[in-house]
Amino acid sequence: MTLEQLTIFVEVAEREHLTRAAEALNLTPSAVSSAIRKLEDFYRVTLFDRVGRGIVLTAEGKAFLDEARATLSRIRSAERVLAELGGLERGALSVFASQTIGSYWLPKVLMRFHARYPGIKLKLSIGNTTTVADAVAHGEAELGYIEGTLDNPLLRKRHLTDDALMVVVSPEHPLADGRPVTPGELARQAGFVLREEGSGTRFEFENAMADFGIAPADLNVVMVLPSNEAVLSAVRSGQAATAISGAVAEPWLASGGLKRVNFDLPSRAFQLLSHKERHLSKAAEALVAFSLEG
Repeated sequence: MTLEQLTIFVEVAEREHLTRAAEALNLTPSAVSSAIRKLEDFYRVTLFDRVGRGIVLTAEGKAFLDEARATLSRIRSAERVLAELGGLERGALSVFASQTIGSYWLPKVLMRFHARYPGIKLKLSIGNTTTVADAVAHGEAELGYIEGTLDNPLLRKRHLTDDALMVVVSPEHPLADGRPVTPGELARQAGFVLREEGSGTRFEFENAMADFGIAPADLNVVMVLPSNEAVLSAVRSGQAATAISGAVAEPWLASGGLKRVNFDLPSRAFQLLSHKERHLSKAAEALVAFSLEG
């Protein structure tokens, strides 16, 4: 078994899709398929079932995936140790961030870090709060950046800054007139376009509404979309509302394309995650210091 075969297997297993895995690896689908086939043939085990035009993990494939991830995590750890010997002159650092902090707060921190340590290759992956926490917990990322609260005993959390959360609508929406809105009125009149389950923005909004006595099930969620940009596009185009970071909404509020509903939501924290039991590389420690400076 080669490192390349192991990497290809994990990429295919996580996506259950040969072409998408090939794109992520910058390989051809035939090369990816060949690597998987050779691995299966050599060990005489079926890792994927070919179902129609797609593939799914077999029971053996699922069992092997945990071992493969752990092995790759140890290899990445060995690579980091070697990179440290160069005094941060070269190396790689994998970072995961949820959408809001990854798009609107983190880039300036990463650029300052790059200016100081240009030999460190930074890889930023964007997901939601749940996927970021899972990446740090499983060793796929050394550091994670999320919005809001998180309950995971494996992870250490550091407060970075606070972020204003607000409800916004199109200028034509009945709640765009600036009058104060009660929680009940908001829940009754606004059809909501929200991010997916696992999003920090959605989690914090639903918790805030629950504190006002409005259960998540009582919110009229008319659409669920996977990104802040898609959510705002939908809200600008129709009679719906959303809860969003002030940093994300600010350009549209300034241009008049969106209006803030006169309804106060509590601020939420931007937080930095690391694993309590995993060694942080010197590059990660340096990025932590840059991040805490803001």
